[in-house]
Amino acid sequence: MKTILVVEDSKDVNLMLAEALTDAGYRIKSAYTGIEGINEIKNNKYDLILLDIMLPYKSGDEILKEIRGFCETPVIIISAKDMVSTKIDFLKLGADDYITKPFDLGEVTARVEANLRRFRSQLKESNTLNYKDMLLYEAAKRVTVNNYEIDLTAKEYLILELLIKNKGKVFTKANLYESIWQEEYLGDDNAVKTHISNLRNKLKKVNPKEDYIETVWGLGYRLFKE
Repeated sequence: MKTILVVEDSKDVNLMLAEALTDAGYRIKSAYTGIEGINEIKNNKYDLILLDIMLPYKSGDEILKEIRGFCETPVIIISAKDMVSTKIDFLKLGADDYITKPFDLGEVTARVEANLRRFRSQLKESNTLNYKDMLLYEAAKRVTVNNYEIDLTAKEYLILELLIKNKGKVFTKANLYESIWQEEYLGDDNAVKTHISNLRNKLKKVNPKEDYIETVWGLGYRLFKE
């Protein structure tokens, strides 16, 4: 069952959306302030977000800017502002759709279904590699873990790509250095160790419950066996 987060400060509107989407077969979580909404997004996985613009403590545009820095979950803006320029601004910020209040509940449900379908289609069409809850998009050179995008350097991305393409294979520091840096390995392993450490820290920050890169003592590194 898909889970949807409704971030809307009006209790009546929030309840109305929650009831309609629950009837349509979705699991719903409601948030009533901007702070509550961003905390939910950071700490839990959602398949789609319905986001109001005018929210207490943190506005919808601030939330949208922030979440687009770490995840690609589809976001539908719901707002009383019907100016074309406002809609364009939010679409440029990363919104996937825009619905103007007052709205028809049937239209909201249809838009939710359409955006979820489009998102699934985009994931299938992209050339992706997967490992545990990690997706690596080769064409875009992007990585998501537990549905959150992580910011990697070029070298970190290449290391992860190499490990995922060769699951189970142990790479020595020399293997990694010569493959990624395209230079002869002269015995200084600081570059490799630093990049592996940084990569692990970034992965752990997104999902502290999971292990991804294993040190094989005396040999090198590989992905943990699934």
